[in-house]
Amino acid sequence: MPRLLLGVCGGIAAYKALELTRLATKAGHRVRVIETEAATAFVGRASFAGITGAPVLVHEHEPDPLRGAFPGEPAPAHAPLSHLALAERADAYLIAPATAHTLAKLAAGLADNLLTATALACRAPLLVAPAMNDAMYEHAATQANLATLRARGAQVLEPGVGALGSPGEFGVGRLLEPPALLAAVEAALAPDRSMAGLRVLISAGGTREPIDAVRYVGNRSSGRMGLALAAEAARRGAAVTVVAANVAVPRPAGVEYVDVQTAEQLAAACLERFDACDVLLMAAAVADYAPAEPQAGKLKKDVQGGELNLRLARTPDVLSLLADRRRPGQLLVGFAAEHGERALEYGRAKLARKRLDAVVVNDVGRPGIGFDSADNEVWLLSAGGERHVPRATKAAVAHEILAALLSERSSSEDKVPA
Repeated sequence: MPRLLLGVCGGIAAYKALELTRLATKAGHRVRVIETEAATAFVGRASFAGITGAPVLVHEHEPDPLRGAFPGEPAPAHAPLSHLALAERADAYLIAPATAHTLAKLAAGLADNLLTATALACRAPLLVAPAMNDAMYEHAATQANLATLRARGAQVLEPGVGALGSPGEFGVGRLLEPPALLAAVEAALAPDRSMAGLRVLISAGGTREPIDAVRYVGNRSSGRMGLALAAEAARRGAAVTVVAANVAVPRPAGVEYVDVQTAEQLAAACLERFDACDVLLMAAAVADYAPAEPQAGKLKKDVQGGELNLRLARTPDVLSLLADRRRPGQLLVGFAAEHGERALEYGRAKLARKRLDAVVVNDVGRPGIGFDSADNEVWLLSAGGERHVPRATKAAVAHEILAALLSERSSSEDKVPA
């Protein structure tokens, strides 16, 4: 049975760790729990011990009655250091909730308590599930710490958006629900290699079309959805290249990046790499129009007068260009950010018009999803039918999208596109 080491930090979301422990033990996992001293103020040791059947450790040098063993295992004859024994035996180490303070320690490589010392000694997959106030989560320091942990191979389980710990608080920073935490752990315990050998090309972000040296026509796409797809494809074993249009959010490790700014640059980068790819995911928000005569310098308002009239020209239809040169066996997926009740109708038209295998549609007019948000909700349209992916984190939506596309590809891999 897999051995899960659970680290619990001090925060109101610690109560969810109890339910996670119950679900994990019910699923057959052997669970040991480490708490920070602050965490014991929210959930006592006895609560976790009652579920796991194993003592809970808090301090680095306190004796462990099981001597590093997990429930159901014989205790070693000698008494090793707790953080070394638990780290060596664990198949996965999940820290949930992970506070901003602990994330900062982990990013700096500090080992000043049992939880952080064990993380530093652990060679098993490390997963961290942040939970905190939205201002703390969105702070540049926290985001930099998360980027550091990702770059070192830790899996960050992005928090959700919703009610937070204090009355009236609402925003990003809510700990994932226990079933989602357990699913992430089980995925880490049994790595998914369903895309091994595939080369995946993804466009992400939003293009910016220059008006002059400082101004541009653009959109609010952050690139979060494209990067979530990249992280999921890489986790499944694919070789992933992302053509990133003005993407400033933290980037997952293990992915090749090509930075671009304009629709023309994005088209050139995608055309250069398209023939070698097996799967194309065009998640970027590419401008349909660009200023026809961008200025080399800065337009001055005292020279231009009260109005500025721009003549816009069509940009290349990148997806259609790629569809025209596709080879048998390539999977082409478009993304449609629509607005309003006709979103699915527009998506179906795009699927047919551009000869795609699938189109992912989301309604950016709905609050809290789509552009520059942590969550998304989409419809996946294909010749095989239509599938709704309910609102969830973009990482979870990416998981569902790729699972559905792989199933679609498997069922049609012998077909040659018209």
